Amino acid sequence: MTPFLLSGPTIEPVSLAEAKAWLKLDTNEEDDLVGALVTSARLVVESVTRRLILTQAWRFVLDEWPPGKNIDIPFAPFQSLTAIRVYDAANAVQTLAPALYRVEAAPERARVAFAEAPAAPGRASAGIEIDVVFGYGDAPASAPAPLRQAIKLLAARWFEDRGDAFADPAGAQLPAAVAALVGPYRRTRLA
Repeated sequence: MTPFLLSGPTIEPVSLAEAKAWLKLDTNEEDDLVGALVTSARLVVESVTRRLILTQAWRFVLDEWPPGKNIDIPFAPFQSLTAIRVYDAANAVQTLAPALYRVEAAPERARVAFAEAPAAPGRASAGIEIDVVFGYGDAPASAPAPLRQAIKLLAARWFEDRGDAFADPAGAQLPAAVAALVGPYRRTRLA
């Protein structure tokens, strides 16, 4: 299952004003850098936790249906499934009717369950597309406070220790304070 971002969040969970206040910046000279650091920190937090913080739409592409009659949705928190499409041998797309499947919409472990195994796609690769919306909500206030704090701490760390002068002796590990904040939100893989 290959994920593709269709539309990312329209805002960040930490605003530029919040980040600048956290960094104690009074000028606008480094706004672009601070904004980029906040976005980068959000992406790291999302990657580590396997949680998408603010509303965003993703497409999962499969070559074939997985064994069994269920498809586990790999990210959280789940908001909605918008479409399942299958391509036939002529490369024509068919949208599966929602009556053919049931969405078990648990925010943490959503999955699609089929009563009967769907027909195989007609093309050998990328024959199935599943569009899903994830996130805690559209507004920064909908994001968990510890994840927002982790983003501020990580962005601040990068802002203060930029350039080649900083060498992290622990390699690519998160700073301890950030790891402690995101730890309870990490989703582990069972398979």
